[in-house]
Amino acid sequence: MRAGTERRRRTRRTGRAGRTTALGVAAALLALAGATGCGIRSTNVPVDAGPAPSRASCDTSMETSGTAGTVLTGGAEVFLVCGTRVEAVSRTVDTAEVGSDRLRMAAALLTELQNDPGGEEQAAGFTSAVPLDLAVSGPVGDDPETVLRLSQRPSELPAFALAQIICTFAGVEGLGNGHAVVLGGPADSPDPRPQTYPCSAAMRHSPESAPSVGRSL
Repeated sequence: MRAGTERRRRTRRTGRAGRTTALGVAAALLALAGATGCGIRSTNVPVDAGPAPSRASCDTSMETSGTAGTVLTGGAEVFLVCGTRVEAVSRTVDTAEVGSDRLRMAAALLTELQNDPGGEEQAAGFTSAVPLDLAVSGPVGDDPETVLRLSQRPSELPAFALAQIICTFAGVEGLGNGHAVVLGGPADSPDPRPQTYPCSAAMRHSPESAPSVGRSL
């Protein structure tokens, strides 16, 4: 009897010790969870997750001919904003009305840039940043005949808008030389000297650089 009683006492002590150890481990785990499980630890280091992914396709089913930026028969290609770049789309221009008048052509293309994109263009992700109150005029004073003056200084325009204008005008015969256009602001503005603005692939893909690509004549 005495031996049996002693064994039962040892069994109870062992059971209590096991339960105490298990409770201790559980408490430690709960404390750790409380310290780290409530969220990501704050940090003073900024995290750059990159730009949000664009769902724009930047593609329409419109049939075009010729190369981007060239005047077509009864039409032209203008550059619109799509995502983080500018891309060419085809637009119909009444060439019979504008004829060979370069200022009429420039005004017609500027109007196309100011118009809201069509339904198919919008569905493909196209928008325009060109201000509605912007106007274009020809050379003044000693300006070369190639100059086009805008009613706002090019450097003060939204970068994407300037990129649209540069690339739309650059490839149009009579407005640009196929890859660049000469633009200036109002003749009475500070530093009204016109500059040459090229439409490069790099600028089309990074339109924010447009204000800095101008080169003095």
